[in-house]
Amino acid sequence: MTLTHPPRPDTCWTDLLRRWQSQTDLRDLEELLIWDQSTQLPQAAGADRGRLLAQVAVWRQDQLTDATYGRALDDEGAHRDRSPAQQRLLALARRERDRAERLPRALVQRTAELNAEGYGTWVQARATSDFQRVAPVLERLLDTRLETAAHFPEAGTPMDHFIDQVDEGFTRAQVSALFAELQPALQAMLRAAPTGEPGPDPLAGPFDVAAQRRLAQQLMTDLGFDPDRGAQAQAPHPFMVRVGQRDIRIATRFDPDHLAPGLFSTLHETGHALYEQGVGEDLLGTPAGFGASAAVHESQARLWENLVGRSLPFWSAYLPDVQAAFAPQLGGVDAADLHRAVNRVSPGLIRVQADELTYNLHIIVRYQLECALLDGALAVRDLPDAWNAAYETNLGLTPPDHARGVLQDVHWYAGQLGGAFHSYALGNLMAAQLFRAAQAALPDLHGDLERRSFTALHGWLARHVYRHGGLFRPAELIEQVTGSPLGSADFITALTRKVSPLTSPPAPHFLQETP
Repeated sequence: MTLTHPPRPDTCWTDLLRRWQSQTDLRDLEELLIWDQSTQLPQAAGADRGRLLAQVAVWRQDQLTDATYGRALDDEGAHRDRSPAQQRLLALARRERDRAERLPRALVQRTAELNAEGYGTWVQARATSDFQRVAPVLERLLDTRLETAAHFPEAGTPMDHFIDQVDEGFTRAQVSALFAELQPALQAMLRAAPTGEPGPDPLAGPFDVAAQRRLAQQLMTDLGFDPDRGAQAQAPHPFMVRVGQRDIRIATRFDPDHLAPGLFSTLHETGHALYEQGVGEDLLGTPAGFGASAAVHESQARLWENLVGRSLPFWSAYLPDVQAAFAPQLGGVDAADLHRAVNRVSPGLIRVQADELTYNLHIIVRYQLECALLDGALAVRDLPDAWNAAYETNLGLTPPDHARGVLQDVHWYAGQLGGAFHSYALGNLMAAQLFRAAQAALPDLHGDLERRSFTALHGWLARHVYRHGGLFRPAELIEQVTGSPLGSADFITALTRKVSPLTSPPAPHFLQETP
């Protein structure tokens, strides 16, 4: 489905395009303020930034709820000659307008201010590992989220509403069913993995941060990131934002004591950025001018991070570079050593540092806690204890402090309580299906990666995923590209092939890939 503009001047459609561009500009302005907030905002400026974000949110709501805009959408809906792509744009616009019309202006303003307050308080609370410092704000954030969901009673539960907002068409029942398949399979694989000391970790530092950043920038360019349409910075929590149609920025975090966090957060966020940079030019400034959904976005990040970046061909290709950059530490290792190290099965406390086997268990814990909070079955004051108990059950670990436990992720404290984490796991499932389809279409993909040539894979993803933006619902897109509805089979099969060699010598303690 491609967007085709009318062959003759069309005043009504042109007016809609102008309005959509203005709405997009305000959304990009909001992201620019968030980028600045996350990378360099002075600590004392939090309230000021909250007020600015609230003002932008109100301006955007005013545009979305404008009566003239509503009539224009209604008039366009009556046209019979619009293409399927144009009809999809109208459907997305009506969906966004309906949401704006239902939410009181005061609630929108209060939510934006509270989200900014929550972010600033979380930064301070995590630095001191003090959950009680941020708990009152989280309680207000929860109340605000419940108040928001109450304006959409047809969704079912609050979690249903928030899931649909970020992954259109998905429901709590669908997500829970997929997780019900994943959780026992992952726990069984984890139980089967050998225990004991895994041996030295070649990726343990120290590693010069400046050298890490140079390597990261090289990887971004090699994968296809256009530096003329984006930038990179450092932040406490890695993320990607689109602050303009041709201005895609990523923030990563480098650890002087370990190479993996900076390397893999760069690959992950570059995957997000490639998606946004690849959206079709004719869609920019329209309701479909963004990635299809949060889960599809995560599929692109996880595909480049895990299916490419944790593969043996990738490490064979980049062994000379990492050895040149970090000669004292890595001069004596080979590609197989590094491949084993980055695929080590090692249950840990930190989601963003988790291996492929345990990562989705981190997500399922968060998803189940979100559901309990929104259902009223769990009080905010009891969240740390519930978090610790869930980690003991799923990963056999108990966080020694809140910074490595309930405070490690920013999402809930910045206003994303509900629908914040399920997309990461859905993205892993989507990535596995998409990579299988790419392998079928690109028979020399393994050789391409060994030659550090990403053009074919990048091009395949651009044609089949990136360029479509939001023209398809996420489930429709995945089925269209892969030929199958979303499921867990491809992910579980691929992961089992990695994990199964763990059960016997000669390679204990590591994930292995089969040819």
